[in-house]
Amino acid sequence: MKRTTMVTPFDLWGASLQMGYLLAEAQSVIAMRLWGMAGVWNVTAAERLRMVDEKTPALTQSAMNAAFAAMRGERPDQIVTSAIKPLRAKTRSNARRLAKRGLKLK
Repeated sequence: MKRTTMVTPFDLWGASLQMGYLLAEAQSVIAMRLWGMAGVWNVTAAERLRMVDEKTPALTQSAMNAAFAAMRGERPDQIVTSAIKPLRAKTRSNARRLAKRGLKLK
């Protein structure tokens, strides 16, 4: 595969879009977890441990992805996108899982 060192605006837009998705998903997860702690959102008792335990593996994988992409000589936008990938996987799954639980009606 031929690598190009030229970054186009579309490449940067793609990385920015992934970061935007990550930020939106993370904020929604934080909101639902806070609402859960306040008794408004339906969350399990294990949610408090989960929100701490999930961070180290996701951040470690993110750093490894970025380091390996840099060592392969990938462009900056590709490095950022590879770093975001494991974080987005976690925030996306958390947002979907928590959204399904919904408001606590009783």
